[in-house]
Amino acid sequence: MDTTTKDDAIVRNMAGVKKKFMVFSGKGGVGKTTTAVNLAYSIMSKGHNVGLLDIDIHGPDVIKMMGLENARLEGAGDRIEPLKPFPGMKVMSTALIIESEDTPVIWRGPLKMKLIKQYLSDVNWGELDYLIIDSPPGTGDEPLSITQLLPDLDGGIIVTTPQDLATLDASKSIRFAQELGLKYIGVIENMSGFLCPHCGKRVDIFKTGGGCRIASEMGVDFLGRVPYDMQVMSLSDDGHIYIKDNKNGTQVSEAYKHISNRIINLK
Repeated sequence: MDTTTKDDAIVRNMAGVKKKFMVFSGKGGVGKTTTAVNLAYSIMSKGHNVGLLDIDIHGPDVIKMMGLENARLEGAGDRIEPLKPFPGMKVMSTALIIESEDTPVIWRGPLKMKLIKQYLSDVNWGELDYLIIDSPPGTGDEPLSITQLLPDLDGGIIVTTPQDLATLDASKSIRFAQELGLKYIGVIENMSGFLCPHCGKRVDIFKTGGGCRIASEMGVDFLGRVPYDMQVMSLSDDGHIYIKDNKNGTQVSEAYKHISNRIINLK
């Protein structure tokens, strides 16, 4: 199928999606996918229809974090039905189409772009208020493909941790988003203070304030800080969404609620 026809198919398929945001980071290990999953669930819990698209082709972790490893895709004709784990949420990931979770995807850029096109044109997203796209770290094939295939992408949400090395890489992601003309750019500082599971005391093991500083220096929005809670890691490993199991009262859940409200209230 030629590129023009495929792009037209994307436009038609995306017609029912009101807002599209890509979540990405300058480096790995900053909690980008955890952030994308919890933000998508938080936005859905406020009464919105949300799609979550995992385009991290080499390390698709969304399915594992949501406990959907045994789920299988269905389709009719040339249409692919995404998973529907909750009323109001649809999910698609490369993890659903590879043989097993330890099967490597050894592809060059053109094959990855072709697959991302299929996610945008052939998956039955239907009517969505938000499509949250979880992209791999860096500014390579996958995030570049999304910005080329979705010229009306509403914005980029960049996840960083507070330390200098992470914010240096985050600044590259911000510059990438700026050069591509994204309408909105916001920064989330993840792992902003470690919460002791025994006494609840906060310790800034990764420093603090780096995300806010880099956002201010580069003239983009700072969306908020999410502290590091060991329960986030253990729940994610077990396939549970933190904010689903901890709806109220914790510093992490309140941080995600605050950030999701900021995204919902964007004009």
